[in-house]
Amino acid sequence: MYFLACDIGASSGRHILAHKTPDGKIALQEIYRFENESKMKNDHYCWDIDALFGHVLQGLKEAKPYAPASFSVDTWGVDFVLLDEKDELIGDAVAYRDSRTQGMDAILEKKLPFEKHYAFTGIAKQPFNTVYQLMAVDKKDIERARTFLLLPNYLHFLLTNKKCNEYSIASTTGLLNARARDWDKDILNAAGIPEALFTNRPTMPGTMLGSFKKEIEAEIGYPCEVVLSCAHDTGDAFMAVPAKDENAVFLSSGTWSLLGIELDEPLTNEASLTAGFTNEGGYNGRIRYLKNIMGLWILQSVRKEQGKKHSFSEMADMAQQNEGFNICFDANAPRFLAPANMIEEINAALTEAGKPLPKTDGELYACIYHSLAACYQEAVKQLEQLFSKRYTSMNIVGGGSQSKPLNQWTANALNIPIYAGPAEGTALGNIIAQMIAAKIFPDLAAARAAIPQSFDVETYLPK
Repeated sequence: MYFLACDIGASSGRHILAHKTPDGKIALQEIYRFENESKMKNDHYCWDIDALFGHVLQGLKEAKPYAPASFSVDTWGVDFVLLDEKDELIGDAVAYRDSRTQGMDAILEKKLPFEKHYAFTGIAKQPFNTVYQLMAVDKKDIERARTFLLLPNYLHFLLTNKKCNEYSIASTTGLLNARARDWDKDILNAAGIPEALFTNRPTMPGTMLGSFKKEIEAEIGYPCEVVLSCAHDTGDAFMAVPAKDENAVFLSSGTWSLLGIELDEPLTNEASLTAGFTNEGGYNGRIRYLKNIMGLWILQSVRKEQGKKHSFSEMADMAQQNEGFNICFDANAPRFLAPANMIEEINAALTEAGKPLPKTDGELYACIYHSLAACYQEAVKQLEQLFSKRYTSMNIVGGGSQSKPLNQWTANALNIPIYAGPAEGTALGNIIAQMIAAKIFPDLAAARAAIPQSFDVETYLPK
């Protein structure tokens, strides 16, 4: 029996096919990959939602020889579409890095102080939070809207004609009450967002959503069921962490770095708010307590600005050769969210701090990696203060788990062992949710136990 995951990130997407081998391992196979990028349209950065759905279908067609039993899509959080009474799109799928939300937080806080907002949702303030995006939508469009769907759930709707918003990605919106695990009417009313768009409680991951529409089945050539994984990529990535001990910190390392732990209930006190931690939903209704750190977006942006003259592997090697250039900037500063020029922004930050500028590409890459490691170190220190405990290891999944200098320098900074892998953590978590629904594994613990036997996990000891 095969299962298919479509994991869409802010820069690329891929379809990953999986099955359980006779010896109990999970085998993954990439069958389709595509690029993704937000582009300027109608004065806003937007996603090409039609192109994304086209890629979803193409990946499904590539999987036809295997006829997977189920399928699920995951993406980044917060972004959404609105549909009218005919289920047609209203406006564009605006991307989270767009500046339309500027000033929306101040408007909301006149009616709902952020301390109270955080106490309800546990979601740290970010300019791209869905609540601020919705406030920035033209009021006429809001009045026309009959359905709100987060991006992966819209793609599921196009496949099945079934509407729902999955819990893990719904939790990223700043509209979900973290304890009730349902939409918060007080926040909706304070933000001026119609309650009618949020009448249905978010659906838990692991739910069987439904079969492909007949026209979709005819186009791809086989029947298939949609099973909700964690529609938020970090929720899936956390599922794929083969934790070594209960004192381990998790890091999903990709375009964003999401560093944290799992909790049974949210932590929304003043200390948590001040430290900038966020409470997102996870599998089995658990809480992913984490901090959003800018991540490899900085490196990706630099590579693009340099005309992609070096591969990511070459950039890592060049950073390693310049390990001694351990100058750091605050990689998590808002200025790096969407600067006009990332390299110039890094140089400006270093100049303002009175620090030397990198003179070569290798020094620049080393500076970025050291700065990310320093952010991870600070976040772990904050976790230890919040929970009065010592964390003794870190598990890294996602594409960043393949970055040897970043992993080693993180181990050095934290002075704890790092266990890196699997690289396709998000797709693996997506697959695991489907496998549990199909009873291939009895529960998440059993699936996690199979991960170390199925994938290479590299160990980095502090030096």
